[in-house]
Amino acid sequence: MKKTFLFAIALFILTACSSASPEIVGDWKLESYGNAANPTPAISNVDTSIKFDPNGQMSGNVGCNSFGGNYETSGDKITFDSIMSTMMYCDETSAQEQAVLSVFSDNMKLQIQLNGNTATITSPDGASVVNLARK
Repeated sequence: MKKTFLFAIALFILTACSSASPEIVGDWKLESYGNAANPTPAISNVDTSIKFDPNGQMSGNVGCNSFGGNYETSGDKITFDSIMSTMMYCDETSAQEQAVLSVFSDNMKLQIQLNGNTATITSPDGASVVNLARK
């Protein structure tokens, strides 16, 4: 009984201290991005992926460059930190990559709205969004 109780307390503390919201954890694909009032659809023939690990690490590719860094969630807020990206020139996808990565700015508290298999990450001023769908 004591061991079960201690295990439950340890699990509670571990869950409470986790930096990742369980809802965001997993693999996502880019659906649209850009102006919140009229988002641009993701380029259809480009396989995009954004992965949020339970340990607060994220990685992905929304064009031809890979990126990764840290993230932390708190309620309906998500903050990215130390985002790094490869820097290959990609004519067809450069606008898409730049728009998405500009929303994932370091140390900005962004709003995140999760609704089942979709997620919307909104810039602090509400002008830009990144819309994701669970893979």
